[in-house]
Amino acid sequence: MKMISRYVTTIALLGAAIFAAQVSAHGYVKSPSSRAYQCNQGINVGCGSVQYEPQSIEGPKGFPESGPPDGHIASGNKAAYFQLDEQTPTRWHKVNMNTGDNTFVWYLTAQHSTTSWRYFITKTGWDASQPLSRAAFDLTPFCQINDGGAIPPMEVVHKCTIPKDRKGSHVILAVWDIADTANAFYQAIDVNLSN
Repeated sequence: MKMISRYVTTIALLGAAIFAAQVSAHGYVKSPSSRAYQCNQGINVGCGSVQYEPQSIEGPKGFPESGPPDGHIASGNKAAYFQLDEQTPTRWHKVNMNTGDNTFVWYLTAQHSTTSWRYFITKTGWDASQPLSRAAFDLTPFCQINDGGAIPPMEVVHKCTIPKDRKGSHVILAVWDIADTANAFYQAIDVNLSN
């Protein structure tokens, strides 16, 4: 009887773990590959547990008026992902991109009713040796797509125009605002821009 009880308990715990993993699975920017996705791919190292779940960087929505505090923007203010908040000029691998028209691709492991998708970029002259803060970003998104509560497909493609006055090292912050929760998903994308 004890053996059966242990078996049932083990099955229940496994089921709960699988359910929790599915609930906590959401989405990441696959292209250009985000900081978290590059951790998952082994391009960025020393990332902590986000390497196993780049889709789970969820924090309070409302950026820039609210949302994650300065210094914890890349992690969504989740302690498990604070390694993503480390910031030096050479800490993260950069994706080479051109300014102007670009395509951004999100891969969703769980779809959610969506308010909007927004993309912010660091200012000219931002300090790459300081933790990411609102002062580092243009606080008006350079690209915004409104979904009005629709549930997106598993792969979401956006055409956005990166400002042509940027060049060199920048961070693009992609924000997926969820319609029916108080949260959003945050993805920092490290880029090296050319005109």
